[in-house]
Amino acid sequence: MSWVYLLMAILLEVAGTTSMKLSDGLSKPVPSVMMFIFYILCFSSLSLALKEMEVGTAYAIWSGLGTAIIAVIGVVIFKDAFTVKKVIAVGLIIVGCVLLNLGDTSHAQPSKDTGVAEAK
Repeated sequence: MSWVYLLMAILLEVAGTTSMKLSDGLSKPVPSVMMFIFYILCFSSLSLALKEMEVGTAYAIWSGLGTAIIAVIGVVIFKDAFTVKKVIAVGLIIVGCVLLNLGDTSHAQPSKDTGVAEAK
């Protein structure tokens, strides 16, 4: 279920950032209000995801995929510059998120005595 919450947090963060762009510096009321609503829901969902996920992995995936999706939206919807450097950077973010997820195979369990994760 934590992955569902994380996916919701990513999509809500993207909606919030898109609303921020549409608010034109908070000068348009509807996108401005939607931005705050999306961000509140985003962080609520992220906090639920963090109940079961490691914070470093969840935050890296949340921020990385959110950045990649926003970069694509910027190019497609807002006609941001489309450069090779931007494509490579977004590709590296996605590769980093995949590697973080693949590298999380230690299945560390918190010690009953110390609460510190121990690799098995």
